[in-house]
Order: sequence, then structure tokens, then C-alpha cells
Amino acid sequence: MAPTGAPRRGALRWLCAGAFLTLRWWEWGPPDGAPVLCVHGLTRTGRDFDALAEALAAQGRRVLCPDLPGRGASDWLPDPDLYVLPTYVAALAHLLARLDGPVDWVGTSLGGLCGMAVAAAPGQPIRRLVLNDIGPFVPKAALARIRDYVGTEGAFPDLAALEAHLRAVHAPFGPLTDAQWRHLAETSARPAGEGDAPGAVRLHYDPAIAAPLRATDPADLDLWPLWERIGLPVLVLRGARSDLLLPETAARMAARPGVRVAEIPDAGHAPALMEPSQIGLVRDFLSAS
Repeated sequence: MAPTGAPRRGALRWLCAGAFLTLRWWEWGPPDGAPVLCVHGLTRTGRDFDALAEALAAQGRRVLCPDLPGRGASDWLPDPDLYVLPTYVAALAHLLARLDGPVDWVGTSLGGLCGMAVAAAPGQPIRRLVLNDIGPFVPKAALARIRDYVGTEGAFPDLAALEAHLRAVHAPFGPLTDAQWRHLAETSARPAGEGDAPGAVRLHYDPAIAAPLRATDPADLDLWPLWERIGLPVLVLRGARSDLLLPETAARMAARPGVRVAEIPDAGHAPALMEPSQIGLVRDFLSAS
């Protein structure tokens, strides 16, 4: 399924480390629809959710897909050390405050970690939570793999070269059509900077997002105490070949009442949520009362 429409753009100002910065998002569906917040992974943007957002908007949902700080159309942060989970949650909390009511949350990878952090807080506003290939335990080997490629890409001579890079690095997204890969490339690119060749492009994120990953040797990420504070319905999507969400982690999550785990064949980290059956899993889960 490839997106066919165009989203609206939204923006707000939020305070971070003594400076006001702009958080931007992409919005689909009626402004008075029940909101769904879709939050992307580490190096991605809110446009990854275009196909899912269109499908949910067709059901009357208001779908907001923010670009996390340092990504897409949102401002970069002044200090690389600020590219950590609490900063992302603080930025998203401003958007939640503007919505001022119950929301459903779809989070891929880092976006799912943000969702867990919000869902574990007293008075949190999330009604239903979708975690796309992420859980409360991430092995250090997977974190080391991510650390080794994030922020190292440099400039690409053209959009086709950037797309080829995405096809290689994000092959675990699963089988995508040429149109879907081109969509990801087009929404991942920004014009290259001073000193780059004419016509060159770069990925649409601040390379400094990798700084916290490189500050120390990778260690297992263990958020089980956070998970135990989450008491709402959760759908966990796991890529069958994922190295971030291990089978034993998913099984432990599924043991909690109200949690459903669905495995996505032919995908690793993380399913792209563009294929109709994947969209259907999310749509049906969020449609439940």
C-alpha cells in the first residue's frame, strides 16, 4: 500500500535547555477525530507512517505523525547529549498537552520506547498502545549494530544513491514495492550542505543523534520496571527476524493480561507498517472499545 494523499503540517514551540525549539508533525484525517499519535524510529521521520495514517484517517481518526527533535522538519537540538529518551518524551508531552485528552499511540522502535515512558507515568493519556518491534529489553549487540551506522552516511550523489542505501540498511523493514522505497527515500532526504557536490542529498536527521550511543560501550537496555507500570491494552508487533525484540522478550510481554503479540513474517527490525495486513492489525486493535 502506497500513500496517495498529502498530509497537513503542524508545529508548536517547546522549551529545551533554555531555548525554544520547534516540533513539527504531519497530520491526517478530520481535526475533530479521535487522535492517534504515530512516533517513528531512531533515524526516521513521521512520513514513514503515511500509508498507515491514510488508512486510519479513512476511519475518521485524526492521525498526528511528529518528526522527533533532530529529524525531518523539526529543529535540531543545540547539544548532542540532549538526544536521549527523556528529551524526546518532553517534546512529545507538549503535543500531548495540546491534544488534551485520550490518544492512541503507535510507536516504532524509539517511538515505542517513548510510548512506554508516557504510558508508565501517573495520569498518562494513552488509551491503547502499539509497540512496533520494541520492548522493555534490547540486547547490547543490537544497540552496537545501530551505533555503528547511525550518523556515518555523509552525502549521497543523488536520490537514487540514498534510496539504495536505505534499501540496504533497512532491508529488515520487509518486502516493499519500488514505489514504497522511493517514498521513503523522498521523505528521508534533505539538500546537501556547503561543500557537497551539486545535486547531492543527505539523510534528513542530525548526525549528532548518534553521540549518546557512542559515549559509552553498549549495554543491555533493561526497562522491565517501566513495563510493569503499564496497565493498558498493548499490541506488540515483532519482526520474525528481529534482533532488537527477541522471542523471549515478546513471550514475557505476552504473559501480561491485555497484551497481544503478533509476529510479522519476512521482516526484522522493524516492520514498515505499509503492507495491508500489518495496517489491518493496527487498525483493528485501535478500533476496539
